[in-house]
Amino acid sequence: MKNEIRVAIAGLGNCASALVQGIYYYKDVKREDELVPGLMYNLVGKYRPKDIKIVAVFDVDKRKVGKDVSKAIFALPNCVKTFYTNIPNLSTKVKMGPVLDGVPPHFKEYSRDKGFVVSKEKPVNIAKELKKSGAQILITLLPVGSEKAIRFYANEALKANCALVNCIPVFIASDKKWSDKFKKKGLPVIGDDIKSQIGATIIHRVLANIFSNRGVHILKSYQLNVGGNTDFINLIAKERGKSKKISKTESVQSQLSKRLSYDDLHIAPSDYVPWLKDTKLAFIRLEGRQFGDLPLELEIRLQVHDSPNSAGCIIEAVRLAKIALDRKIAGPLISASAYFMKHPPQQFVDEKAREMVEEFIKGEREV
Repeated sequence: MKNEIRVAIAGLGNCASALVQGIYYYKDVKREDELVPGLMYNLVGKYRPKDIKIVAVFDVDKRKVGKDVSKAIFALPNCVKTFYTNIPNLSTKVKMGPVLDGVPPHFKEYSRDKGFVVSKEKPVNIAKELKKSGAQILITLLPVGSEKAIRFYANEALKANCALVNCIPVFIASDKKWSDKFKKKGLPVIGDDIKSQIGATIIHRVLANIFSNRGVHILKSYQLNVGGNTDFINLIAKERGKSKKISKTESVQSQLSKRLSYDDLHIAPSDYVPWLKDTKLAFIRLEGRQFGDLPLELEIRLQVHDSPNSAGCIIEAVRLAKIALDRKIAGPLISASAYFMKHPPQQFVDEKAREMVEEFIKGEREV
Protein backbone atom coordinates (compact mmCIF):
# COMPACT_ATOMS: atom_id res chain seq x y z
CA MET A 1 0.00 0.00 0.00
CA LYS A 2 1.15 3.51 -0.86
CA ASN A 3 0.63 5.00 2.61
CA GLU A 4 1.45 1.91 4.66
CA ILE A 5 3.22 2.39 8.00
CA ARG A 6 4.91 -0.89 8.96
CA VAL A 7 5.08 -1.12 12.74
CA ALA A 8 6.60 -3.57 15.23
CA ILE A 9 5.63 -3.73 18.90
CA ALA A 10 7.74 -4.90 21.85
CA GLY A 11 5.30 -5.84 24.62
CA LEU A 12 1.75 -6.90 23.70
CA GLY A 13 0.07 -5.69 26.88
CA ASN A 14 -3.00 -3.57 27.48
CA CYS A 15 -1.72 -0.47 25.66
CA ALA A 16 -0.81 -2.51 22.58
CA SER A 17 -4.23 -4.18 22.66
CA ALA A 18 -5.95 -0.79 22.77
CA LEU A 19 -3.75 0.47 19.92
CA VAL A 20 -4.55 -2.49 17.64
CA GLN A 21 -8.27 -2.22 18.43
CA GLY A 22 -8.10 1.51 17.69
CA ILE A 23 -6.49 1.04 14.28
CA TYR A 24 -9.57 -0.92 13.19
CA TYR A 25 -12.10 1.08 15.20
CA TYR A 26 -11.05 4.20 13.25
CA LYS A 27 -10.59 2.45 9.89
CA ASP A 28 -13.34 4.45 8.18
CA VAL A 29 -11.97 7.88 9.11
CA LYS A 30 -11.30 9.76 5.86
CA ARG A 31 -11.77 13.51 6.14
CA GLU A 32 -9.47 15.83 8.03
CA ASP A 33 -12.37 18.05 9.15
CA GLU A 34 -14.59 15.20 10.41
CA LEU A 35 -15.28 15.35 14.16
CA VAL A 36 -14.10 11.98 15.52
CA PRO A 37 -14.16 11.38 19.30
CA GLY A 38 -10.80 10.09 20.54
CA LEU A 39 -8.48 11.30 17.78
CA MET A 40 -6.40 14.46 18.08
CA TYR A 41 -5.74 14.33 14.35
CA ASN A 42 -7.76 12.38 11.77
CA LEU A 43 -4.94 12.84 9.30
CA VAL A 44 -1.31 13.30 10.21
CA GLY A 45 0.11 14.51 6.94
CA LYS A 46 -1.39 11.98 4.55
CA TYR A 47 -1.62 9.16 7.10
CA ARG A 48 -4.82 7.77 8.63
CA PRO A 49 -5.03 5.28 11.52
CA LYS A 50 -5.87 2.46 9.07
CA ASP A 51 -2.48 2.96 7.37
CA ILE A 52 -0.72 1.47 10.41
CA LYS A 53 0.11 -2.20 9.78
CA ILE A 54 1.35 -4.40 12.61
CA VAL A 55 4.04 -6.53 10.99
CA ALA A 56 6.01 -7.86 13.99
CA VAL A 57 5.27 -8.31 17.70
CA PHE A 58 7.43 -9.56 20.56
CA ASP A 59 6.27 -10.73 23.97
CA VAL A 60 7.28 -13.32 26.59
CA ASP A 61 3.92 -14.64 27.86
CA LYS A 62 3.11 -18.18 26.69
CA ARG A 63 -0.56 -17.25 26.26
CA LYS A 64 0.46 -14.81 23.51
CA VAL A 65 3.62 -16.23 21.94
CA GLY A 66 2.77 -18.17 18.76
CA LYS A 67 -0.72 -16.69 18.38
CA ASP A 68 -1.83 -14.29 15.68
CA VAL A 69 -1.85 -10.74 17.02
CA SER A 70 -5.61 -10.48 16.42
CA LYS A 71 -6.14 -13.18 19.08
CA ALA A 72 -3.16 -12.49 21.35
CA ILE A 73 -4.26 -8.94 22.19
CA PHE A 74 -7.19 -10.40 24.13
CA ALA A 75 -5.15 -13.03 26.03
CA LEU A 76 -4.56 -12.83 29.77
CA PRO A 77 -3.29 -10.99 31.70
CA ASN A 78 -4.61 -8.23 29.41
CA CYS A 79 -7.70 -6.66 30.93
CA VAL A 80 -8.22 -3.61 28.73
CA LYS A 81 -11.82 -2.72 27.92
CA THR A 82 -12.75 -4.36 24.60
CA PHE A 83 -14.19 -1.67 22.34
CA TYR A 84 -13.63 -3.36 18.96
CA THR A 85 -13.71 -7.11 18.31
CA ASN A 86 -13.98 -7.46 14.53
CA ILE A 87 -10.23 -7.62 13.93
CA PRO A 88 -9.18 -9.78 10.97
CA ASN A 89 -6.39 -12.32 11.12
CA LEU A 90 -3.26 -10.21 10.66
CA SER A 91 -0.98 -13.09 9.60
CA THR A 92 1.48 -11.77 12.20
CA LYS A 93 2.32 -14.17 15.00
CA VAL A 94 3.72 -13.03 18.32
CA LYS A 95 7.41 -13.97 18.58
CA MET A 96 9.29 -14.75 21.78
CA GLY A 97 11.46 -11.88 22.97
CA PRO A 98 14.22 -11.95 25.58
CA VAL A 99 12.99 -11.69 29.18
CA LEU A 100 15.95 -9.73 30.59
CA ASP A 101 14.47 -7.51 33.35
CA GLY A 102 11.00 -7.35 31.80
CA VAL A 103 9.34 -9.69 34.31
CA PRO A 104 9.67 -8.52 37.93
CA PRO A 105 10.28 -11.31 40.49
CA HIS A 106 7.31 -10.25 42.64
CA PHE A 107 4.88 -11.22 39.84
CA LYS A 108 5.23 -14.80 41.13
CA GLU A 109 3.11 -13.76 44.12
CA TYR A 110 0.09 -13.15 41.87
CA SER A 111 -2.30 -15.58 40.18
CA ARG A 112 -1.76 -16.55 36.55
CA ASP A 113 -4.69 -14.44 35.35
CA LYS A 114 -3.10 -11.29 36.79
CA GLY A 115 0.63 -11.84 36.22
CA PHE A 116 2.91 -13.07 33.44
CA VAL A 117 3.43 -16.74 32.54
CA VAL A 118 6.80 -16.83 30.80
CA SER A 119 7.01 -19.01 27.69
CA LYS A 120 9.71 -21.66 27.40
CA GLU A 121 10.22 -20.77 23.75
CA LYS A 122 13.69 -19.68 22.70
CA PRO A 123 13.93 -15.90 22.07
CA VAL A 124 14.17 -14.93 18.42
CA ASN A 125 16.79 -12.68 16.89
CA ILE A 126 14.95 -9.36 17.21
CA ALA A 127 16.93 -7.36 14.64
CA LYS A 128 16.62 -10.19 12.12
CA GLU A 129 12.85 -10.41 12.64
CA LEU A 130 12.48 -6.64 12.32
CA LYS A 131 14.34 -6.69 9.01
CA LYS A 132 12.40 -9.71 7.73
CA SER A 133 9.06 -8.06 8.54
CA GLY A 134 10.00 -4.81 6.84
CA ALA A 135 9.18 -2.88 10.02
CA GLN A 136 9.83 0.84 9.76
CA ILE A 137 9.02 1.81 13.36
CA LEU A 138 9.39 -0.07 16.66
CA ILE A 139 7.08 0.82 19.56
CA THR A 140 8.35 -0.17 23.00
CA LEU A 141 5.58 -1.00 25.48
CA LEU A 142 7.40 -3.17 28.02
CA PRO A 143 6.71 -2.98 31.78
CA VAL A 144 8.01 0.12 33.54
CA GLY A 145 11.44 -0.52 35.02
CA SER A 146 12.62 -2.71 32.13
CA GLU A 147 15.85 -0.76 31.86
CA LYS A 148 17.97 -3.52 30.25
CA ALA A 149 15.16 -4.70 28.00
CA ILE A 150 14.36 -1.25 26.57
CA ARG A 151 18.01 -0.53 25.84
CA PHE A 152 18.28 -3.95 24.21
CA TYR A 153 15.29 -3.25 21.95
CA ALA A 154 16.56 0.25 21.16
CA ASN A 155 19.82 -1.28 20.02
CA GLU A 156 17.99 -3.88 17.91
CA ALA A 157 15.99 -1.08 16.28
CA LEU A 158 19.26 0.60 15.34
CA LYS A 159 20.60 -2.64 13.84
CA ALA A 160 17.41 -3.08 11.81
CA ASN A 161 17.19 0.58 10.69
CA CYS A 162 13.89 1.14 12.53
CA ALA A 163 12.67 4.41 13.98
CA LEU A 164 11.74 4.18 17.67
CA VAL A 165 8.70 5.36 19.63
CA ASN A 166 9.66 4.73 23.25
CA CYS A 167 6.53 4.73 25.39
CA ILE A 168 8.02 3.85 28.79
CA PRO A 169 10.20 5.86 31.18
CA VAL A 170 13.59 4.44 30.32
CA PHE A 171 15.40 7.41 28.90
CA ILE A 172 16.39 6.97 25.25
CA ALA A 173 15.22 10.02 23.26
CA SER A 174 16.02 12.24 26.26
CA ASP A 175 19.48 10.67 26.76
CA LYS A 176 21.97 12.38 24.44
CA LYS A 177 24.14 9.27 24.17
CA TRP A 178 21.21 7.26 22.81
CA SER A 179 19.60 10.00 20.73
CA ASP A 180 22.96 10.60 19.05
CA LYS A 181 23.04 6.93 18.05
CA PHE A 182 19.72 7.32 16.23
CA LYS A 183 20.88 10.56 14.63
CA LYS A 184 24.06 8.88 13.41
CA LYS A 185 22.03 6.05 11.86
CA GLY A 186 19.69 8.53 10.16
CA LEU A 187 16.67 7.41 12.20
CA PRO A 188 14.06 9.43 14.14
CA VAL A 189 13.25 8.68 17.78
CA ILE A 190 10.26 9.86 19.84
CA GLY A 191 10.27 9.53 23.64
CA ASP A 192 10.21 9.06 26.51
CA ASP A 193 7.19 7.85 28.54
CA ILE A 194 3.89 8.26 26.70
CA LYS A 195 1.34 10.74 28.01
CA SER A 196 -2.37 10.01 28.07
CA GLN A 197 -4.87 12.05 26.08
CA ILE A 198 -6.53 13.21 29.28
CA GLY A 199 -4.53 11.68 32.13
CA ALA A 200 -3.31 12.60 35.56
CA THR A 201 -0.04 14.14 34.40
CA ILE A 202 -1.48 16.21 31.57
CA ILE A 203 -4.15 17.63 33.92
CA HIS A 204 -1.56 18.23 36.65
CA ARG A 205 0.69 20.04 34.14
CA VAL A 206 -2.13 22.26 32.89
CA LEU A 207 -3.24 23.18 36.40
CA ALA A 208 0.33 23.91 37.49
CA ASN A 209 0.77 26.12 34.43
CA ILE A 210 -2.49 28.03 35.06
CA PHE A 211 -1.60 28.58 38.71
CA SER A 212 1.86 29.86 37.80
CA ASN A 213 0.65 32.08 34.95
CA ARG A 214 -2.06 33.64 37.09
CA GLY A 215 0.23 34.56 39.97
CA VAL A 216 -0.62 31.77 42.42
CA HIS A 217 2.42 30.56 44.34
CA ILE A 218 2.20 26.76 44.54
CA LEU A 219 3.51 25.48 47.86
CA LYS A 220 2.62 21.80 47.81
CA SER A 221 1.06 19.30 45.42
CA TYR A 222 0.53 15.59 45.01
CA GLN A 223 -0.68 13.17 42.37
CA LEU A 224 -1.66 9.67 43.49
CA ASN A 225 -2.69 6.93 41.07
CA VAL A 226 -4.34 3.56 41.63
CA GLY A 227 -5.33 0.86 39.15
CA GLY A 228 -5.74 -2.85 38.63
CA ASN A 229 -3.72 -3.78 35.54
CA THR A 230 -0.25 -5.36 35.29
CA ASP A 231 1.39 -1.93 35.26
CA PHE A 232 0.18 -1.32 38.80
CA ILE A 233 1.31 -4.77 39.97
CA ASN A 234 4.68 -3.99 38.43
CA LEU A 235 4.94 -0.67 40.27
CA ILE A 236 4.30 -2.21 43.68
CA ALA A 237 8.07 -2.81 43.66
CA LYS A 238 9.30 0.74 44.26
CA GLU A 239 12.61 0.15 42.50
CA ARG A 240 10.65 -0.50 39.27
CA GLY A 241 9.10 2.95 39.41
CA LYS A 242 12.16 5.16 40.00
CA SER A 243 12.35 6.43 36.42
CA LYS A 244 8.54 6.73 36.27
CA LYS A 245 8.54 8.99 39.32
CA ILE A 246 11.27 11.15 37.79
CA SER A 247 9.45 11.33 34.46
CA LYS A 248 6.06 12.32 35.92
CA THR A 249 7.51 14.71 38.49
CA GLU A 250 9.76 16.53 36.03
CA SER A 251 6.85 16.82 33.60
CA VAL A 252 4.93 18.83 36.21
CA GLN A 253 8.02 20.71 37.47
CA SER A 254 8.56 22.04 33.95
CA GLN A 255 5.31 24.01 34.22
CA LEU A 256 6.10 25.74 37.53
CA SER A 257 7.52 29.23 37.86
CA LYS A 258 9.62 27.92 40.77
CA ARG A 259 10.64 24.31 41.33
CA LEU A 260 9.35 22.46 44.37
CA SER A 261 11.32 19.96 46.41
CA TYR A 262 10.41 16.31 45.89
CA ASP A 263 8.97 16.42 49.42
CA ASP A 264 6.52 19.15 48.41
CA LEU A 265 5.71 17.73 44.96
CA HIS A 266 4.85 14.07 45.46
CA ILE A 267 3.87 12.08 42.37
CA ALA A 268 3.71 8.32 42.47
CA PRO A 269 1.61 5.27 41.73
CA SER A 270 -0.04 4.61 45.05
CA ASP A 271 -1.51 1.13 45.02
CA TYR A 272 -2.79 -1.88 43.11
CA VAL A 273 -6.52 -2.56 43.40
CA PRO A 274 -7.30 -5.80 41.48
CA TRP A 275 -10.99 -5.19 40.82
CA LEU A 276 -10.25 -1.90 39.06
CA LYS A 277 -8.60 -3.86 36.21
CA ASP A 278 -7.71 -1.33 33.47
CA THR A 279 -9.57 1.48 35.19
CA LYS A 280 -7.28 4.09 36.71
CA LEU A 281 -8.15 6.56 39.43
CA ALA A 282 -6.02 9.64 39.98
CA PHE A 283 -6.17 12.09 42.88
CA ILE A 284 -4.54 15.49 42.39
CA ARG A 285 -4.17 18.23 44.98
CA LEU A 286 -2.57 21.67 44.77
CA GLU A 287 -2.07 24.10 47.64
CA GLY A 288 -0.93 27.66 47.09
CA ARG A 289 -1.16 31.33 48.05
CA GLN A 290 -3.16 33.79 46.00
CA PHE A 291 -3.80 37.56 46.13
CA GLY A 292 -3.29 38.95 49.62
CA ASP A 293 -1.22 35.84 50.47
CA LEU A 294 -4.49 34.02 51.12
CA PRO A 295 -4.71 30.21 50.84
CA LEU A 296 -6.06 28.44 47.77
CA GLU A 297 -6.64 24.67 47.54
CA LEU A 298 -7.81 22.48 44.67
CA GLU A 299 -8.57 18.76 44.57
CA ILE A 300 -9.52 16.62 41.55
CA ARG A 301 -10.53 12.98 41.14
CA LEU A 302 -10.08 11.51 37.65
CA GLN A 303 -11.34 8.12 36.41
CA VAL A 304 -10.26 6.79 33.02
CA HIS A 305 -9.73 3.61 31.02
CA ASP A 306 -5.96 3.62 31.41
CA SER A 307 -4.60 1.87 28.32
CA PRO A 308 -6.84 3.36 25.58
CA ASN A 309 -5.97 6.75 27.07
CA SER A 310 -2.29 6.14 26.24
CA ALA A 311 -2.98 4.43 22.91
CA GLY A 312 -4.67 7.63 21.75
CA CYS A 313 -1.28 9.35 21.88
CA ILE A 314 0.67 6.41 20.45
CA ILE A 315 -1.44 6.39 17.28
CA GLU A 316 -0.43 10.03 16.69
CA ALA A 317 3.24 9.56 17.58
CA VAL A 318 3.62 6.65 15.14
CA ARG A 319 2.29 8.72 12.26
CA LEU A 320 4.65 11.58 13.12
CA ALA A 321 7.58 9.16 13.17
CA LYS A 322 6.60 8.03 9.66
CA ILE A 323 6.55 11.62 8.42
CA ALA A 324 10.08 12.00 9.82
CA LEU A 325 11.18 8.84 7.98
CA ASP A 326 9.67 10.16 4.76
CA ARG A 327 11.60 13.41 5.16
CA LYS A 328 14.80 11.61 6.21
CA ILE A 329 14.86 13.42 9.56
CA ALA A 330 17.16 11.83 12.15
CA GLY A 331 17.51 12.02 15.92
CA PRO A 332 14.95 13.06 18.53
CA LEU A 333 11.74 14.69 17.28
CA ILE A 334 11.51 17.63 19.66
CA SER A 335 7.93 18.66 18.84
CA ALA A 336 6.36 15.18 18.91
CA SER A 337 8.26 14.20 22.05
CA ALA A 338 7.26 17.39 23.86
CA TYR A 339 3.58 16.97 23.03
CA PHE A 340 3.15 13.22 23.47
CA MET A 341 5.78 12.26 26.05
CA LYS A 342 6.27 13.04 29.74
CA HIS A 343 10.09 13.11 29.63
CA PRO A 344 11.07 14.59 26.24
CA PRO A 345 14.50 15.97 25.35
CA GLN A 346 13.02 19.49 25.84
CA GLN A 347 9.92 20.48 27.83
CA PHE A 348 7.42 23.05 26.58
CA VAL A 349 3.99 24.12 27.75
CA ASP A 350 1.42 21.92 26.01
CA GLU A 351 -0.11 24.72 23.95
CA LYS A 352 3.31 25.52 22.48
CA ALA A 353 4.13 21.83 21.94
CA ARG A 354 0.89 21.33 19.97
CA GLU A 355 1.69 24.38 17.86
CA MET A 356 5.14 22.90 17.17
CA VAL A 357 3.62 19.55 16.14
CA GLU A 358 1.28 21.25 13.69
CA GLU A 359 4.18 23.23 12.23
CA PHE A 360 6.09 19.95 11.86
CA ILE A 361 3.17 18.27 10.07
CA LYS A 362 2.94 21.19 7.63
CA GLY A 363 6.70 21.08 7.03
CA GLU A 364 7.26 24.49 8.62
CA ARG A 365 9.45 23.00 11.35
CA GLU A 366 12.34 20.54 10.93
CA VAL A 367 11.94 18.56 14.17
